Amino acid sequence: MKFRIVSLFALACLAASAQSNAYSGPRPEKADVPYLLHASTLVETEMVTAQEEKKKNDNIYFVPGTSAKARTPLAEPIFLIRTEKLDAERLELYRLEAKNGRREVIFPEKKKGGPRPFPLSVRKLSAGLFRVEAAATLENGQYALTPSGSNTVFLFEVY
Repeated sequence: MKFRIVSLFALACLAASAQSNAYSGPRPEKADVPYLLHASTLVETEMVTAQEEKKKNDNIYFVPGTSAKARTPLAEPIFLIRTEKLDAERLELYRLEAKNGRREVIFPEKKKGGPRPFPLSVRKLSAGLFRVEAAATLENGQYALTPSGSNTVFLFEVY
């Protein structure tokens, strides 16, 4: 009898502790769009489709403009993403160079020597809600999160 009471008490404590670990912070308004997390405020990243241009032995992906509307002072930005179609585990982070009124990244056709994505840490907070963090310090500049194999990019600036 005593063992049953102790077991029930332990199970109740575990259930209470699991409920207290549930995410209670801000939630993104739109699905499948990364939001920069600034304390308890969310800043929507700018979603555009990158255009592709072939030049000699390079594939150049570019977006118009020289700077993103979404900005963060954090060198290791944190994003919240509410997913419906997007796979948060397949996101890649690239630095863009501002040139000739646009932001671009160049991939050589021969895979060697091209830009490498910055490492990301992805953690599931609840069903369909993910926290994505840059796992490396980013220098000031223009950046894009993109699902692997897609021309959809989510733009932001580190300043």
